[in-house]
Amino acid sequence: MPKRKKKKHEEHIDESWLIPYADILTLLLALFIVLFASSTVDQEKFTQMSEVFREIFSGGENVLDYSSLSESSATADNPEQTTETEPTEGMTEEEMMIQEFLSEQTERENAAAADMEELQEIQQQIDSYIAGNGLDDQFATELTDEGLLLTIRDNVLFTSGSADVREEYRDVAREVASLLEFDPPRNVIISGHTDNVPISTAAFSSNWELSVMRAVNFMKLVIENPNLDPRWFSAKGFGEFQPIASNDTEEGRAQNRRVEVLVLPRVTSNGEMNTVSSTP
Repeated sequence: MPKRKKKKHEEHIDESWLIPYADILTLLLALFIVLFASSTVDQEKFTQMSEVFREIFSGGENVLDYSSLSESSATADNPEQTTETEPTEGMTEEEMMIQEFLSEQTERENAAAADMEELQEIQQQIDSYIAGNGLDDQFATELTDEGLLLTIRDNVLFTSGSADVREEYRDVAREVASLLEFDPPRNVIISGHTDNVPISTAAFSSNWELSVMRAVNFMKLVIENPNLDPRWFSAKGFGEFQPIASNDTEEGRAQNRRVEVLVLPRVTSNGEMNTVSSTP
């Protein structure tokens, strides 16, 4: 009797997961294209983006066919060129959404640029005061990503181991206060910093307490100005943990002992307004 041949059963791999996976990749790629292209706005790029979204939402061409969109973004025109775009008749809903997004992005960038120019003007005013009063060795300003930073060496304001502002420099604190009068107001953070030499006195058990109280006492003098709203001010103490120079030398330790006044921008890097929780 002949032997029956065994049937070979081929295993079938379920590949249905590839469909949603491919859709997700397509949508992610479209998102990255939009984010990258939004860095520079012009009419040609807007038209290309509109075509991409029209095809995506209508189930047409693969979004990979529109890789030229990112290439055109890399060779954008002069940034000083006007970037505003006007809505046109016959625009689809997707095109209008893109138009609104690009318009808001442009407004945020313009607001941030204008705010930075205002901070530069404030820096010039403070620098003029420093130069006019011969305080170049004790005061310094710097425009950073966080805002306008005014640094004051601690030996200008305090005696060693003390958090009380020296009497002869109280007028300096009041003059600084007058430079912080803004309309509308700005958030101001005053922070204290020390070197790494340990301190242990009846008043302060560590550099933490010393740095905090120096910031608070200086801030108290500043907000004595009736034109300043205390709600826009805050104080911090960092002890020795944010040095700007080496603590291995006396010169470096002297630089680390400081009070910093940080004037925050009104518009943050992501386009949000930088305000207190309860607007005056």
